Amino acid sequence: MGEQAKALLVDDRRDNLLALEAILQGLPVQAVAVESGEAALKQLLTDDFAVILLDAQMPNMDGFETAGHIKRRERTRHVPILFLTAADRDAQLALRGYAVGAVDYLTKPFDPWVLRAKVSIFVELWTKTQQLKAQAEASREREAQWQRLTDLVDEAARALRAGGDAAAGEALDLLEKARWGN
Repeated sequence: MGEQAKALLVDDRRDNLLALEAILQGLPVQAVAVESGEAALKQLLTDDFAVILLDAQMPNMDGFETAGHIKRRERTRHVPILFLTAADRDAQLALRGYAVGAVDYLTKPFDPWVLRAKVSIFVELWTKTQQLKAQAEASREREAQWQRLTDLVDEAARALRAGGDAAAGEALDLLEKARWGN
């Protein structure tokens, strides 16, 4: 059903990105790795993500600024952000992370199984949301189809009430259309 969930990995260090990709291996998620906040914002213009793993401390645009931009955009404001940082030195960093909309904040070195579990939860939520959207769309389509059929039957009944052989023929044509779902 549908597309696979994606996780956006944002870290200015390639070795950290490779480590994150390895940790997520085997999960039902496609990892998309980028090396800057700017690259993350660009990626978020074209792709939908189940979760973002975001390094807090990066040069130029840091994780907090990046998260601020993500949360201000209508398209991405609901994507959960997990902050990752090497520095446990400052509880204020975690507070800053939550203030800009992070759902969690992990300090390195973190337990890979904990990270996998957290990502799994967001992937599952994303997948369920996609299923609900698909069901809602199917329901809307069935409703529209039902409305079209009802309209055709109403039209056929009006033609029959109008009387005459031509009206009966027209009514039969309409009912045939309704039968084949046109």
